[in-house]
Amino acid sequence: MAVPPSTYPRRLLPLFLGLFQGALLLFFALFVTYDEPSAQAEDTNLVANQVYRTFPFFQDIQVMLVVGLGLLLAFLPRYGFSALTHNFLLLNFSMQWALVLQGLLHHFHHGQIHLDLHKLLISEFAAVTVLISVGAILGRASPCQLLVMATCEIPAYLASEWVIVTCLGVLDVGGTITIHVFSCYFGLGVSKALFRATQQPPNPKETPTTSSDLMSLVGTLILWVFWPSFVAVLCQPGDAQHRAILNTLLAMSASAITTVVASSLLERDGKLSPGHLQNGSLAGGVAIGVVADMAMPPVAALALGSLSAVVCVLGFRFLTPLLGRKLTLHDQCGIHNLHGLPGILGAAASVLTILLTSKDTSGSQPSQPSPVGGNASEVVQGQWWGRGVGGQALCQAAGLAVALGTSLLAGLLTGAALRLPCLARPPERLCFDDSLYFRIQDQAESPGPDSSAEEGALALKEQL
Repeated sequence: MAVPPSTYPRRLLPLFLGLFQGALLLFFALFVTYDEPSAQAEDTNLVANQVYRTFPFFQDIQVMLVVGLGLLLAFLPRYGFSALTHNFLLLNFSMQWALVLQGLLHHFHHGQIHLDLHKLLISEFAAVTVLISVGAILGRASPCQLLVMATCEIPAYLASEWVIVTCLGVLDVGGTITIHVFSCYFGLGVSKALFRATQQPPNPKETPTTSSDLMSLVGTLILWVFWPSFVAVLCQPGDAQHRAILNTLLAMSASAITTVVASSLLERDGKLSPGHLQNGSLAGGVAIGVVADMAMPPVAALALGSLSAVVCVLGFRFLTPLLGRKLTLHDQCGIHNLHGLPGILGAAASVLTILLTSKDTSGSQPSQPSPVGGNASEVVQGQWWGRGVGGQALCQAAGLAVALGTSLLAGLLTGAALRLPCLARPPERLCFDDSLYFRIQDQAESPGPDSSAEEGALALKEQL
């Protein structure tokens, strides 16, 4: 018996994921293996030390992405299940997809890819870009659209990161330019192309409630606690990693206090905005990443954290409404204020820091994060002083330009692809609602005045 055409979109998600996971199983069976156990005691101790040094950072990052970021996105009162679940799904999907692409492009030797913890960590960094970008269209895109977006964004990120880190030699150990700036403007490009020039009408389900804002604030606190691990994990062990942790803590502490000051001053009655607290408190961690391991005075980290918080709060208060009116740009989670503006500020700070720092006062040169290819560290290391201070500062600016240009172009193209009807974009009246994707038990057991609306939603879902 033939399947009615109207049921295809509802079956597209399990079909897409099933084919992907099946193909990945085949790929791993044929090409992926572990390193052979070493008989040398020295090599065994070296591997053990690397695991013990990296895995605690890796665990912190897992908590950040699965719990912290998931809760941060749960500020929409009727979209909490979807925000948490889609964040978790995209993390796993994007990590596996990045692992395959990185293995084929950079680690495919003699017909095999040797898997280790460092490669898995780099693939999670690639997945972070997807988790940030979807914030621009959160609640207004279907799961299939989000998966297609991740499929397109990962290779674009890997190409951009390779150019920025390997070709230009940009110093960005915390991913301020390569991750935060790229993911922000990729998401904004997707949003612009997906919704085109149409002004999205306000949806009553967009308004947060006390409980949803509280849940989002808990996510902020989790991210705030573990953020130094995200910045410092790829630093060279020793002084550089120590500096990165200290600078990140100082910057985020300053951004938390400054957010309270700025939010209170901007509100007429002096009260605090939950949205400002949820985002401004993290802005310092975004901005400090590019200069975290550089030898700069502690006051510079405090100043950068405070300035990034002010920029973030002002962006929410003035810039987001302006971009919505003038450019009809939809940014549901305000990723431009948390990731874009502080990211640009951090890139500018790196240029200034390099120009003001001399070799005699630095104590040691900053560490360079391992590129996704893993084969350019010897080329990149030492380029700061080899090419001159002015040359490195120019490369930092060029890296920012590459991140902005490639992310916007790739985002616009991806957003245009997401308009395909087969991807089942939800209609506006059913956006920001878990009932479109989940069986809500309490609604099924206790139908009330809104039961007719829910039945209408389910009926419309059958027609999608």
